[in-house]
Parts: sequence; structure tokens; C-alpha cells
Amino acid sequence: MFALAALLVTVLATTAVAASKEVTITGEGTCAKCGLHETDKCQTVIQAQEDGKTVTYYLAQNKVSKNFHENVCKEAHNVTATGTVKEKDGKKVLTASKIELVK
Repeated sequence: MFALAALLVTVLATTAVAASKEVTITGEGTCAKCGLHETDKCQTVIQAQEDGKTVTYYLAQNKVSKNFHENVCKEAHNVTATGTVKEKDGKKVLTASKIELVK
């Protein structure tokens, strides 16, 4: 019984660490409100091509995404962002630790 509990704790801890691993995404950065007309408030999104499909990442509202938003609000640009991704309400949400325009 103890071994089973220890195994479960190990699996859960491993899953939590894997879920918090940072990834880097490159794609078209735009505004969910002004560019995509999907939301009532401005929010940075990145649309990336993955396996031949467009995947939309909604950036969590933090200092990094708020400070960067003016770069993509009125006009879309290619961007690269690094952060952690999780799914919320069927959408991919990226909590960015770094965002920059692709040169």
C-alpha cells in the first residue's frame, strides 16, 4: 500500500514539473479584440503553425504581456515568446516570461 502511494506521489510530482516546463513559441502576434475580434478587452495572442494547423495561444495578463501589447494591438507582427502553457476552458494560455518581435 505504501509503495502504491509513493508511486502516485511521484507520478503527480513529475506531471506538475512537466506542466510547468517553459516552451518557446513563434508566430503572428496580434490582439484578441482589435485583430481577431474575439474578446471585449485587449489581450495579446500568438497564432502559431503546428502540424499544419493554426494554434492560438492567449497570453495571460501579466507584466510581460501587458508591457508588450502595444507592439501588436493595432498591427500584427511576428513574435517569439517563452513561457509556460496550460489549457483553460479549451484554450491554450501562455504565461509569458519573455516576448520579443522577430527581426
